[in-house]
Amino acid sequence: MPKTFIPKTKGALARGVSLHTALIAGVVLSVFPFYLAVVMATRTTSEIFSYPPKLLPGSHFAENVKNLFANVDFFGSMLNSLIVAVSVTVLVLFFDSLAAFVFAKFDFPGRKVLFGLMMAIFMLPAQLAAIPQFVIMAKLGWIGSLTALIVPAAANAFGIFWMRQYMKGAIHDELMDASRLDGCSFLRQYWHVALPVVRPGLAFLGIFTFMGQWNDYAWPLIALTNPDNVTLQVALSQLNGVHSMTDYGMVMAGALLALIPLLIVFAFAARHFIADLAKGAIR
Repeated sequence: MPKTFIPKTKGALARGVSLHTALIAGVVLSVFPFYLAVVMATRTTSEIFSYPPKLLPGSHFAENVKNLFANVDFFGSMLNSLIVAVSVTVLVLFFDSLAAFVFAKFDFPGRKVLFGLMMAIFMLPAQLAAIPQFVIMAKLGWIGSLTALIVPAAANAFGIFWMRQYMKGAIHDELMDASRLDGCSFLRQYWHVALPVVRPGLAFLGIFTFMGQWNDYAWPLIALTNPDNVTLQVALSQLNGVHSMTDYGMVMAGALLALIPLLIVFAFAARHFIADLAKGAIR
């Protein structure tokens, strides 16, 4: 039988138009900075500061990229950033989810005290730990190496808190009881019961951690005294001229190329994040 067409009322149509207009405006406002970065990466410095501003891409992108590669070891520093970001993300996903699993689903003496101490650490500014962290890394002989960036960031209070809150609602006690009756050990419960259920939470934490490590600037600038081990953000900061005029077209070309790995990671992880949320809703 043909479907019955139910016309929309004028009020519903107006609300729909208003909603879509607001969404389109939000998308334009969100995308415009990225478009402006593309425009600036294809222009010279004089064109960037010209008036009226030029809002169409230029023809100097290849020249800006060539100057970028001539001034910094772009691919070497990008490889260092990839090593740090991927290593830290993997370690954070493992250690934070493991600790969160214990806090969320197991009762042990001192649990509330430990969790409260962790939350107190979570509320402290990260800059307070810079000096003692540098002293510890120096005593271990890690200053100048990528280890000084990876090991201190292997676990964090935010990830434990986020995964604990997620696991408390996602992993039902009945599921834990059934796994114990089947003879699952702690690690089997963590690997085969908890992780498949909390994949959306892990996807978000992975995106958040990778982007944070990729864009980190302050601690790598302090810890990486070896110029061969600098990360991409530190390398790009060297493009800012101190005694000479900064080539902003070259700087924007480097910033634009640095965005590519972030976009790839976000597109890959966000797809799994949304798909797993949909599966959970259906179940």
